[in-house]
Amino acid sequence: MADTKRVLLASPRGYCAGVDRAVETVERALAKHGAPVYVRKEIVHNRHVVDTLTDQGVIFVNETDEVPEGQLVVFSAHGVSPAVHADAADRNLRTIDATCPLVTKVHQEAKRFARDDYDILLIGHIGHEEVEGTEGEAPEHIQVVEGPDQVDDVQVRDESKLVWLSQTTLSVDETMETVRRLRERFPLLNDPPSDDICYATQNRQSAVKAMAPECDLVIVVGSQNSSNSVRLVEVALQNGAKASYLVDYAREIDPAWLDGVTSVGVTSGASVPEILVRGVVELLAEHGFNDVDTITTAQETLTFALPRELRPARNPRAAAE
Repeated sequence: MADTKRVLLASPRGYCAGVDRAVETVERALAKHGAPVYVRKEIVHNRHVVDTLTDQGVIFVNETDEVPEGQLVVFSAHGVSPAVHADAADRNLRTIDATCPLVTKVHQEAKRFARDDYDILLIGHIGHEEVEGTEGEAPEHIQVVEGPDQVDDVQVRDESKLVWLSQTTLSVDETMETVRRLRERFPLLNDPPSDDICYATQNRQSAVKAMAPECDLVIVVGSQNSSNSVRLVEVALQNGAKASYLVDYAREIDPAWLDGVTSVGVTSGASVPEILVRGVVELLAEHGFNDVDTITTAQETLTFALPRELRPARNPRAAAE
């Protein structure tokens, strides 16, 4: 029986390009300016990443008014509203914006449609930092729709000037169900110029969909406040996994979850370092799950340039050559 126990390892998993850029932004800021470096909110929603950076001299704050005047503050990958930028300027803070470029794209869409006097239906979770940042770009034009059940509550001024946008880390299937319900009510509803749900969120969900039917259990490595990680648990259960749990660390796995289990799927949210996944695979091996197969559904090659303040200075001589 022992040799039939197997692990299905989802690929892609873990860090996306936006998270990689955000974490490197803070590390480079520390190297360039020294501690402390202040970060508004968690740079990414992962406990291990936040704890590691805290140990290196990063001070995480909830709002810019907690940062001493004149100090350096980094804005997280989830983005901030114009009001936060204004508050930082009022306090003479030096800022580095680590907002994911895919979130910035949604901000630009919101501003553009607001300029054209559209009502904007932002599909997302009220209170999530990304939603607060996007909403802040055009608060008088945006209303947040959390899911299909809220569609009946939506009120708009002009059904012909209506567009939906979305938080980048949602369930693809649930978002499209929300859009379907919205379009039933508002047939003239416009789509965003391009897909708002980020490539990495979609890819991680697709990989889980592919492996879930073969899994007695799916373990998702990620933090409870990570929207995309929580969605992976839901996607696993909706697509055939008999059970699924979210853990920050291997030590949080309850051995009872493995009773009678012969196939375990493992994946991780877009803000999770690979070392945490390795820890889970090693723990499973201790319980006899030694056969590891990778389920690959996409290849990811996208990278984002660092914020301008942290890019290496160009060598004029090298450029001339």
